[in-house]
This record gives sequence, structure tokens and C-alpha cells, in this order.
Amino acid sequence: MALKNVLLLGGSGFVGSHISRLLTEQGINVTIPTRRRERTKQLIMLPLVDMVEADINDEATLQRLVQGKDAVINLVGLLHTTDASLTYGPTFAKAHVELPKKIVAACKSAGVRRLVHMSALKASHDGPSEYLRSKADGEAAVLAARGSLDVTVFRPSVIFGLGDSFLTTFANLLKIAPIFPVGAPDARFQPVYVEDVARAFVASLVDPATFGQAYDLCGPKTYSLRELIAYAGEVSGNPRKIVALNDFLAYLQAGLLMLAPKPLLSPDNLRSMEIDSVCDAGCKAPAGWHPLPLEAVAPTYLSPTMPRGRYNTFRQLAGR
Repeated sequence: MALKNVLLLGGSGFVGSHISRLLTEQGINVTIPTRRRERTKQLIMLPLVDMVEADINDEATLQRLVQGKDAVINLVGLLHTTDASLTYGPTFAKAHVELPKKIVAACKSAGVRRLVHMSALKASHDGPSEYLRSKADGEAAVLAARGSLDVTVFRPSVIFGLGDSFLTTFANLLKIAPIFPVGAPDARFQPVYVEDVARAFVASLVDPATFGQAYDLCGPKTYSLRELIAYAGEVSGNPRKIVALNDFLAYLQAGLLMLAPKPLLSPDNLRSMEIDSVCDAGCKAPAGWHPLPLEAVAPTYLSPTMPRGRYNTFRQLAGR
């Protein structure tokens, strides 16, 4: 299948910027809807990228965006909401469940068969968090379209790389914190490099072997949260003592952090960490999956002695 035009939903985010670059390098036109075009200057500069101000939750708008495309990639996802509910609140439902259903309907209406969707590792209908439960229901809506659409689902563990909100956040906090209090320090992750994730998405678009499949995307090594924080401190030159919080203090901390304009943590995030974000034995990965290890990449953007690390330091000093 020859690709000329791709609709990239959620494309202005961390993973989307990497996918859009890979697509344009192949001469593919990429349409990325955004709520505020002026905040996407980096992507606007990419050749073949069209940033369109649009509300993708509006069904008529979404159908217009899908028209004439060869494939649709959906990366839309939220980590935090304030409208908690027993199963999941309306904000999670809107982004993770209702939107995938609308995308499936729009693809069917426009005759666009190819749909690639980002879910989450360990997404489950009976998962401990609203995030994991809502992600599971959205994934199910996409996979239910198998047959009428050529769908592929990817479930990554936590994603790292230049511009991430994971290791970079730890490194920045460790610069100012004399000690680092953390809840769920023994929660385990299998971090995966953003470029490896982006390549998997792009490669799958024209690979019939991926149609109707769901893949877990994990890095080559498992770490505890405590180990990841300690590593971020070591590489960034700011090692700190890490203090484990009991459940009460952990949820108190998460509740307070949730009040920030840009929350770093929420109680729902803590509930997600009750299940390790690691690939099970025998999990399905894409063909030729050989992800880079964390240690090969993180120093290039966390260490102040590396060119990219020095650049990040200058940006922070300039308030940018």
C-alpha cells in the first residue's frame, strides 16, 4: 500500500513529533489537528506537515479530517483528570473511549481502512486505575473493527527520550530537592525509547502482517521506580537520597501534586503502578523489535556534560 497522506491525531505531543518527522522523511504528507496552532511552531516548520486547528471530538469535523487520507494514527491520551469515577470519569471516557469509537466510525464512513492506535501496557477492563480501564475499553473498540478496517494496536510501557516528561522531570526535580520522597518506589517499568516506538508505528503502516494485531512495546531492561529516579539523579549530576513514602503519605502527596497547573502525579497514577508496566513472558512484539537500552540514550539529553544536556541547561536558565 502506497502512503501519501496520513492523519495524525494527538500528533503535537511527545511521540507524535517523532512520528511526524519519520513520515515526512519518507515524503508522506501529515495532517495534525491541534487546538492552538501557535503552540506547535516546531512541527509547523517540518516540510509536508499541515497543522490544522480543529476539534477532533466533533464527529463532523473528524469525518472531514479523515476524508482523502490513506491512514489514521491515533495517539490521543491523558494521564490526569480531576473527575474521578468508579470505572472512569467523563474526561478519560471522552479521550480514551468515545474518541476511538468516533475514529473507527469516521474511517468506515470515509473508506479509510488503515488505523493504528496507541493503547497502554497492561490496559485492562478490571485494571486498578481509571487510566488503564479506559485505555482498555478504547483498545477494544478499535480491535472490534478488525475485518472492516486494517487495525493495529500498540501498548508501550513508559516512553523516554529527549523531551519526555518522565526521566527529564525526575532530573529537574532532583536539581532542587535535597531529598526525594516517592510513593510506590518498587513499582516496575520497562522503559522504551521514543524513536523505537515511532519507528514501530511508521513501519506498521504498510506491513500487512501487523493488520489485526496488538503489540506490547517494552525496552530491554526492567527497573524499579526507585532505580529510575536514582539513575536520573546520577546522570544529571544531582544524586539525592530517595525516601519511600507509605501508602497514606504517597496518596496525600499525589493529591497535592494533582492540584498543580501541570500535575506531576495523581492518585490514579499511583493506582496504575499497582501493576508493573513490564512485558509478560511470551508477549507479542513487532517483527525485528530490538529497542535501544535506556543507558544508551538517557545520558545524551540528561547529562550536563553532553551537548544536548548543556543545551537543555541553557534553555532552563533562559526560562525557555
